[in-house]
Amino acid sequence: MKKVLSLLLVGAMVIGIVGCGSANGELFSEAATRQWSASDADHVFFDSEAVALAQSVAAGNAEGSAEMRAQAKAALDGCNAQRAAAGLGQMKWSDGLEQAAMVRAQEIVTTWSHTRPNGSDWWTVNSNLMYGENLAKGYSTADSCVAAWMASPTHKANVMDGGFKTCGIAIYEVGGTWYWAEEFGY
Repeated sequence: MKKVLSLLLVGAMVIGIVGCGSANGELFSEAATRQWSASDADHVFFDSEAVALAQSVAAGNAEGSAEMRAQAKAALDGCNAQRAAAGLGQMKWSDGLEQAAMVRAQEIVTTWSHTRPNGSDWWTVNSNLMYGENLAKGYSTADSCVAAWMASPTHKANVMDGGFKTCGIAIYEVGGTWYWAEEFGY
């Protein structure tokens, strides 16, 4: 009887993992945050070429983009549920941060880092908006990605930072692998 119950329990766990999406993804080792200082006001970075390229790539894959955008918004809902459970306010969706996240999601395909492929800091996509970043790859659902972020102390710290009021998430798919970028703002 114990053996049967054990097998049923293991089977239920396997079904739960498969049903919730890939649990074999990967997070970048640490989340990234940046502190705003008065000197930031004098140095604004906005990579208009990268944003335009990211928008054109997303527009060229409208069907896949709609599914991925729905998953991105579901991930924000999942993050907001975690915040609500802790008594924190909800983050609002930011189209500007979504654009920055799309740039970063495409960049991490070639450079799995909080440093951009050109060697500049991650937040230079749009320094007026970007103050925190979570990256992930290989997760095929919002639930599995949010669970991974919440299981990592530094990624969870970004999600649970009560100072962050806005968020944008983007997913970029290459060869069946989803690359996630979550950008936070004030």
